[in-house]
Amino acid sequence: MNVLIVYYSTYGNVYQMAKLVAEGVRQVKGAEPLVRRVPELIPQSAVDAHPDMKAGQAAQNDVPLVTLDDFGTAGAIAFGTPTRFGNVCAPLKSQIDQLTPLWLEEELEGKPAGVFTSTGSLHGGQETTILTMVAPLVHLGMIYVGVPYSVQELLTTTGGGSPYGPGHVAGGEGKRPIDPEEAAICRALGRRLADVGLRLREREG
Repeated sequence: MNVLIVYYSTYGNVYQMAKLVAEGVRQVKGAEPLVRRVPELIPQSAVDAHPDMKAGQAAQNDVPLVTLDDFGTAGAIAFGTPTRFGNVCAPLKSQIDQLTPLWLEEELEGKPAGVFTSTGSLHGGQETTILTMVAPLVHLGMIYVGVPYSVQELLTTTGGGSPYGPGHVAGGEGKRPIDPEEAAICRALGRRLADVGLRLREREG
């Protein structure tokens, strides 16, 4: 079973989180991660004018763009987004808005889904970003999956992460590395999505 990890990342922080979620998926027998990015909406001239944005984009050039078929064939889906004023970023929201054909065919109903995010500051909108993402996922018929407190790092983290999903505090310049607790919470989401997706398939089976 494929677990689709679809994300947008300006500077590379959410991309690093996506790779950690993928590590968690690989820890579950019978599940494989499929990491995909969404198209950039910022004009290339603007990206080229900012060395940090250009470097972040270059690091992701080998990641394929997501397709409708990726969504349709996945057994579970993780969505990754930086916070934009406490909400999902425009590129990922644009991609979600293009899922209407799958919605009409009920292709996403019953699939587990989770969300991970990165912010510049500790109280920069991680929880509001994830919670506002739940609305379109429920409209698509998906089953939301968070991170339970059996994941001990939720109790010890001084960075990001909550029961709603993994979070990363990247700092004002976006250069703070993902710390061990944040990384563990990312992997936990990957494992849980894979496990729930496989259990649902077995019941349908």
